[in-house]
Amino acid sequence: MNLTEAGYVTGWRLVRALPRPVVAAAFRAGADRAHRRGGKSTARLRANLRRVVGPELPEAELDRLVRAGLRSYARYWMEAFRLPSLSRQQILAGFHLDGQEKLGADVAAGRGAVVALPHAGNWDAAGAWVAATGWPITTVAERLKPEGVYERFLAFRQGLGMEILPTTGGDRPAFDVLVDRLGAGAVVPLLADRDLSARGVEVEFFGGRTRMPPGPALLALRTGAPLYVASLWYEPDRAHAALEGPLELPDPDSAPLDARVRAVTQRIADGLAAGIARHPEDWHMLQRMWLDQRADGSTAPAAPPAATTGTI
Repeated sequence: MNLTEAGYVTGWRLVRALPRPVVAAAFRAGADRAHRRGGKSTARLRANLRRVVGPELPEAELDRLVRAGLRSYARYWMEAFRLPSLSRQQILAGFHLDGQEKLGADVAAGRGAVVALPHAGNWDAAGAWVAATGWPITTVAERLKPEGVYERFLAFRQGLGMEILPTTGGDRPAFDVLVDRLGAGAVVPLLADRDLSARGVEVEFFGGRTRMPPGPALLALRTGAPLYVASLWYEPDRAHAALEGPLELPDPDSAPLDARVRAVTQRIADGLAAGIARHPEDWHMLQRMWLDQRADGSTAPAAPPAATTGTI
């Protein structure tokens, strides 16, 4: 076991063993210390939140928003570490979903549902709540390094009742398995607000260009399953989420598949942006988000115009 894995194991054990008020105070203090020290992650969060709130918000108010964002992120980790020690009733009481009747109807009808999520609020609590409600739930997880950390997160989420598929290295391609699970009536939540790989779909998001994963749109178009966009946030007493949709999908004969995927992914981006704008302090995006950002979150200057020649 390396130091990173040991840190996660220690966190899970200590956070579950200590009283919640003690743990919450410690995580809040850690978030405030990170805010005072600054650092790359805090700088990226500040830059990302500036895009959300726009240039008009005074710096002092943005600074308070960044501190609130770090506290929200710390709360996510604190609550995630404690989830395995909660009873089914505690899991159900600790999360509320506006629009749960829609998912219930989709599961009962056997058509399943795709839910596009932002990195916001507590998505692990949302998944645990779906499983505790008695609905089948399948999602994917990136293979983290080192492998031991990935295995522990896999066991953590499986222990909460979720089926987790690796993005790579599985017995079958994850997309094919998700198609099967939707056909059996499962809920398929997918984090959808960031994909800077070459395979991502370029979209407009808070006035800038970024890439988002095509998976949610492609799954809905392939299977006909309803597609929702979720907003997630915290209230003082529990985590919350709300569903928008199902989104309208373009007719199969209206355009080629790649064009339909782009159009639906832009609709997902618009829905995610609306939810993040309502609760920007709970958007846990501490990574580079937009295509014109440097690694530290600052905006790269525009390229100078190309030199012209005398020819026409």
